[in-house]
Amino acid sequence: MKTTQEYFSHYEAIAELSARMLAAARCGDWSELKIMQGAYRELIDGLREVDAASQLDDTARARKFELVRRILADDAAIRDLSAPSLARLSALFTVNRPARVLKKMIGLR
Repeated sequence: MKTTQEYFSHYEAIAELSARMLAAARCGDWSELKIMQGAYRELIDGLREVDAASQLDDTARARKFELVRRILADDAAIRDLSAPSLARLSALFTVNRPARVLKKMIGLR
């Protein structure tokens, strides 16, 4: 069983990394964001172990709630920032699709 400090260290690491990911998204540094996403997934996957045997008092639950709220707010902001870029990429694929289909139909590659 993890100590309360170890428990919150895990959540704080996630919150810190999500803030760094948001900063990268705000700067448009998508390659750095992608690199950080791997570490983020590992930390999130580790929550199963951390949360499994935890028993928190009201103060600790409030602290956890605040950390989770920050993490989710960062995640939402990252999605909002990345949506226009994803829409542009989607439009490029959609625009180029008819040309690819036509080339395939006439035997060009």
